[in-house]
Amino acid sequence: MTPDALRAALPPLDGTLRIPGLIDAVEVFRDPEGIPHIRARSAQDAFLAQGFVHAQDRLFQMELNLRRALGRSAEWLGAPAAGMDMLCRRLGMEAACRRDVAALGAEARGMLEAYVAGVNAFVASGAPLPVEYAMLGATPQRWEAWHPIAVMRRLGLLMGSVWFKLWRAAALPLVGAEQAAKLRYEDGGIDLLCIPPGVEAARWTATLADLAPAVAALLDSAAPDATGGGSNNWVMAPARSPTGRPLLAGDPHRLFEIPNMYAQGHLACDAFDVVGLTVPGVPGFPHFAHNGRVAWCVTHAFVDIHDLFVERFDAGAAHYLHRDAWLPVRRRRESIAVRGGATQEIEVIETSHGPVIAGDPLSGHAIALRSVQFAEADLSFDCLPRMLRAGTVPDLFEATRGWGLIDHNLVAADTAGRIGHLVRAMVPRRPRANGWLPVPGWTGAHDWQGWIPFEAMPRQIDPAGGVIVTANNRVVADSGPDYLCTDCHPPTRARRIAALLAEPATMPEAIHADTLSANAVLLRGKVGALPASADPAVAALRDRLLAWDGRMAQGSTAASDYIAVRLALTRILAERSGLGTLTGSALLTVPPGVVPLNQLWWTLPALLRADDATLLGGWTWTQALQAALAAAAADPIAAQPWGEAHRPHLAHPLSALFPDAATLLNAPARAIGGDGDTVFANGLLPSGGPRATYGALARYVFDVGDWEKSRWTVFHGASGHPGSAHYTDQHAAWAEARLTPMRYGWEAIAASASARQALTPR
Repeated sequence: MTPDALRAALPPLDGTLRIPGLIDAVEVFRDPEGIPHIRARSAQDAFLAQGFVHAQDRLFQMELNLRRALGRSAEWLGAPAAGMDMLCRRLGMEAACRRDVAALGAEARGMLEAYVAGVNAFVASGAPLPVEYAMLGATPQRWEAWHPIAVMRRLGLLMGSVWFKLWRAAALPLVGAEQAAKLRYEDGGIDLLCIPPGVEAARWTATLADLAPAVAALLDSAAPDATGGGSNNWVMAPARSPTGRPLLAGDPHRLFEIPNMYAQGHLACDAFDVVGLTVPGVPGFPHFAHNGRVAWCVTHAFVDIHDLFVERFDAGAAHYLHRDAWLPVRRRRESIAVRGGATQEIEVIETSHGPVIAGDPLSGHAIALRSVQFAEADLSFDCLPRMLRAGTVPDLFEATRGWGLIDHNLVAADTAGRIGHLVRAMVPRRPRANGWLPVPGWTGAHDWQGWIPFEAMPRQIDPAGGVIVTANNRVVADSGPDYLCTDCHPPTRARRIAALLAEPATMPEAIHADTLSANAVLLRGKVGALPASADPAVAALRDRLLAWDGRMAQGSTAASDYIAVRLALTRILAERSGLGTLTGSALLTVPPGVVPLNQLWWTLPALLRADDATLLGGWTWTQALQAALAAAAADPIAAQPWGEAHRPHLAHPLSALFPDAATLLNAPARAIGGDGDTVFANGLLPSGGPRATYGALARYVFDVGDWEKSRWTVFHGASGHPGSAHYTDQHAAWAEARLTPMRYGWEAIAASASARQALTPR
């Protein structure tokens, strides 16, 4: 693999191309950042051109994500991908997506058919294919109308509660119900609510002991399993904004996958003119965009849309028990082809709740998943064309009626000055106890009882304070009539954003760059209360922490000290509690898996804040902190500037398979500050050390009504081709929280275009 080979795989982006299926000519302008701006006459041509342009820029990524969704990625990626392929086959992804496309209205089906016609037109155009196809010896598959639904479903697949429930279930027999109740993201015992803004409420606590027998029944008989995310957004009303117009801003946080799961884009026709972040493989703008009248963005709402049921099976697992009746299971077999390895066969067993995803039914007990993402036909794609035409915040919210693929805080602002927030989700009605653990499936007491109506979902328009903030914190208090969620992110980022917005003349870009960590300040205070150490290295570490301002700045060595201490303290908690021994538990190996150290990282601050040492095996926090300081003083992390220790590794999905090409495929990364607790969010997984593994894939500011002042950036670039000049050209700005223009006016776009292409009917 050579740089010349990478460049030879780039498709032409200038000139005229004749495209089958088009009704009229379409213009495609590439701005200085390589971002495509597509102008068509009809919506059909617009969606066809969007599919074509997505394939120009991201065909390999699109097909890889489709394969991941359908349980076929191991054909390309080998054995490491087989576990997730098995899970997707168990979930019945293909059948669910085919069911969904058949249930959609005519407009959404037409959108999908036009989009995939554009993808297929690019594949047939004779343009060079992405270099990855030559590396794999593969040819692109033909796209069908249900494929974008699979890509979209995969992006939010099982996001949220599943992993917390499995984690507590594995921990329950070890630490008991009272301690298992503490195994959530830290929150200091209270939550900062999104609705109403700034209100705090005590969490509702389930009686975990009541559910323990069902979990014990599973764990007593289970053999190893055979298969063996966050964001910020905020909006200011005109009265609170320094511009006198609404300002809407935020950033989606996910793993740093190359290429980026989002692609900047602009799509216009007679019916709409929309710019924002697109999802390669999916038409429209499902998450972040504006259409000249209303702007919208999302964060994960952490509404609980997945339940786990402990099922009882008879001998041979031919039947399962439900409401005193033994009902026949549904069975099918799946074959997983693996690059460089033997084909793997699995048997899928389903009950009325859903497929078994953990445990062995032949043992008499196993866990089945019932998820909103699969339980019934989903109509989310009906929402996409309606959103593009919305003229106001209320119009936008109504356009999302029926959205169910994943749960979102949808925050919006319009040119009339309105701001709003809607929880965009389909949520079943069921007992609150379902939120904590796998629940008994045989009793029927935990079954779903219909849906929470769209009209009853939390929402607010023009709140009195003129500011809305969501950062994966709890949306509403548990005291409402319907159960919505158990687990959510701590309120630290939301509190910090709200505090910054309360300062006069606050501009969103400054908020994006904020690195103050509330949890670092907490730990610094606990360290300050310790007696002085006689060990010079420990004393010096303590002095550095006490002199520090708590900011996770890239040049700060004290920030590295803090991470070293917190890592050491988390390891001590894992060891002293015994929870670290759960690594490899049958319940924690459901792909992608649950790592105890990572879960305890988030639980630690709440225990520390409350001086709750019950999981420390007889130690006090003073003892644990002293031991952590001693360990951290010898940790090489503590000797580095934080940005260097935290520098991400932006790895292409094929670089592990083709290590000789890794330097050409991987995107070089800059040193970065922030961590998972800061608004400048670049988080780490403690099991992997200090390196940033997830964070803001993009940052954006919509200046509502003066659209040319809107700005954005993504973490590597607009192109998915390693040989493109736009593969990594936005990374430097992103690493410093700087933003680039979000161009919207067509005259200026044409004047500044770095490339232009005419797509004409064949």
